[in-house]
Amino acid sequence: MNETDKNENHDRIHDDRYDVVVVGGGAAGLSAALVLGRARLRTLVVDAGEPRNAPSSHMQGYLSRDGMSPAEFLALGREEIARYGVELVRDRVTEVSRDGDFTVVRDAGRPVRARRLIVATGLKDELPEVPGVAERFGRDVLHCPFCHGWEVRDEPFGVLASSAMSVHQALMVSQWSKDVTFFLHRVAEDELSDQDLRRLAAAGVDVVPGEVAELVTEDDRLTGVRLADGTTHARSVLFAGPRPVPQTGLLERLGAELNETPFGAYPVVDQTGLTTVPGVWAAGNAIGFGEQVVHAASGGYRAAAAIVGDLLMSDLDAAVSG
Repeated sequence: MNETDKNENHDRIHDDRYDVVVVGGGAAGLSAALVLGRARLRTLVVDAGEPRNAPSSHMQGYLSRDGMSPAEFLALGREEIARYGVELVRDRVTEVSRDGDFTVVRDAGRPVRARRLIVATGLKDELPEVPGVAERFGRDVLHCPFCHGWEVRDEPFGVLASSAMSVHQALMVSQWSKDVTFFLHRVAEDELSDQDLRRLAAAGVDVVPGEVAELVTEDDRLTGVRLADGTTHARSVLFAGPRPVPQTGLLERLGAELNETPFGAYPVVDQTGLTTVPGVWAAGNAIGFGEQVVHAASGGYRAAAAIVGDLLMSDLDAAVSG
């Protein structure tokens, strides 16, 4: 490396200006970073290292990656973006402000500037407060039959109700097992509609009223669900719907419009993930509860491609007007 190259490299390392900062290093953030790096845009990924699917030992339904562990998937993604000069730091973004470009404040590192921003901060799952649920979540306490249904097919399923909407989950999992027990827990039976009850009966789902007290395990395996009255129902799999908590703090502080849904408030976005704040895109679970890994990766790609075009046209227009 000659002296000029050394000086240019030194300037780049100590230059806190980026074309794009991606907040979040999950499937959406890494996918976006890959596209941006390949488009020769200087990109920084700031990742707090708290992926939503960390409790799972595998992910499913992603063509060519079916069965891969989430940790391996992310490790490969980090290797790929590094090939294109994308920088990744393990840190947490605490504040974002705008004065022309964006100023991104981190917990540990110095602030950086970015022309465009992608928020891929995902969401957190708040699990039902039933003893044993949190400890076994991602193993034999599950929430998504599309993610795990095949692996536990034909086993005795339980479904823990968190609201009357849990009927949908009980009906869906009957596609993977015909032995399904729906535990109403703290949901009153009269909260279920006549149509709900007819569908549950047609699916062969057994409806059990009464509060669930705890999960029963043996040799580190789920073996049953015990009710407050002491009765125990033998089950080897329990589906439980966590309460999703969108991580929208940065978007809210930037003034992004949110849309209230039964699963939380998410930013209003266009087909590319552009929020109502100019220059700010969102992708992955940051835009919705139902975004699987494959959807998140696709959303990150779309957002990045839109940003490439947006920056190019902005620069060309500035050149023309200047």
